[in-house]
Amino acid sequence: MARCEVCGNDYGMTFEVHAQGAVHVFDCFACAIHRMAPICEHCRVQIIGQGVEVEGHWYCGAHCARAEGRVGIVDHV
Repeated sequence: MARCEVCGNDYGMTFEVHAQGAVHVFDCFACAIHRMAPICEHCRVQIIGQGVEVEGHWYCGAHCARAEGRVGIVDHV
């Protein structure tokens, strides 16, 4: 069994996420999101969907990017 790196649960059905050269172990998607999801630099919400990345800065959507002075950002509907 492996231990979740967020909650510490020692669980037989943990899973690994390989990202940017590191291996992370979680017991549920909630813990994985808590640890791995970027945070919007304007409203501070965790970005679970695609989000918007502008010059290395992450936002939950075009509205927050524009609120931070970013230009040329368009939401695709």
